[in-house]
Amino acid sequence: MILFPAIDILDGKAVRLRLGLRCTATVYGEPAEFAKKWVKLGAEYLHIVDLNAAFDGTSVNDEIIRDIRSAVGVSLQLGGGFRSIERVKFCLGGMGIDRAVIGSAAVTNPGLFLRAAELFGDRIVCGVDERDGRVSIKGWTEDAKISPLELCQKIKTAGITSVVYTDITRDGALTGVNVGKTAELQRLSGLNVIASGGVAGDSDIEALKARGVYGAILGKALYTGALELDKALTLASE
Repeated sequence: MILFPAIDILDGKAVRLRLGLRCTATVYGEPAEFAKKWVKLGAEYLHIVDLNAAFDGTSVNDEIIRDIRSAVGVSLQLGGGFRSIERVKFCLGGMGIDRAVIGSAAVTNPGLFLRAAELFGDRIVCGVDERDGRVSIKGWTEDAKISPLELCQKIKTAGITSVVYTDITRDGALTGVNVGKTAELQRLSGLNVIASGGVAGDSDIEALKARGVYGAILGKALYTGALELDKALTLASE
């Protein structure tokens, strides 16, 4: 199972939110320093979220993201605010990002999503964020009239192979990942599902791995010390 330490960036700083609410941000420090720290501990993949882009559609963190790209040689996965094909091209080309996570646009602008999938294939990952059985969009401020499974079935026809699935009610809450829904979505969709939201400790890694889940994003548990990355990587690889 692949583990993705997360670096969420808001106003140039590495932060963690609770339930995706901007007002709950806890600032931890410099994003590039955390990138180097996670890689030193063995991470081969990093999951970056540009929160300013997600909330406001602004690209104020591009220089920070470039700093991370320069600082580490591992695979970088970036999400947040992909509202145009030009932005997708810029990040995957000009900034050297390996994979782009497109969430809201998969629902609100399917033409953009399909074009991105056509151009970049499996370098496009779909962000599937769920609240009360529905996909949430626009920085988790609106709920769409489509279920996670329905969205996965639609994007699969475009050749997408991987999704990041977030149970919003658990994000940043350290209450444990939703293993059941994550595993079920992977089984029913046939896609590679990366669990996001609520990973609190080693037991979550073990439970996801036991159910054959493709990957997991590690957030607040790493920043608070509740989860040790080197130990988690060992558990995931055993």
